[in-house]
Amino acid sequence: MLGWTAVTGVVDADALLLFLIIFAWTPPHFWALAIARREDYARAGIPMLPVAYGVEFTRLHILLYTILLVIVTLLPYLTGMTGLIYLATAAALGAVFVRYAVALRRPGSSAELPMKVFRYSINYLMLLFAALLIDHYFMLRP
Repeated sequence: MLGWTAVTGVVDADALLLFLIIFAWTPPHFWALAIARREDYARAGIPMLPVAYGVEFTRLHILLYTILLVIVTLLPYLTGMTGLIYLATAAALGAVFVRYAVALRRPGSSAELPMKVFRYSINYLMLLFAALLIDHYFMLRP
């Protein structure tokens, strides 16, 4: 937001959409890490969601926020900010993220899965914004 406003001189709806993507991405990203490091947070007395409300509650909210994130990442295309390259990338990356979030909800999921979700979320955001940049330069519009 700051960079966009510094360059353009205005707070634009497109900048707010980019902010909204980061805002929706943050909870499932950090909560996956918080599940993996739950004991460390508990020992330090930091009331992260899995410490305060339990791992199952956190896993549910990771799934809900991931669904919200996927919806939010489609908004740049729906508002005409982006084109088909971004849409295809956002849909594919979102489908994988939802698959991970659903896997976290399954009983007996592996202890390594929360860290896999955390790592994927980092790559997810990088690839999503790379697609945004590529889409901007190639401008494939329907």
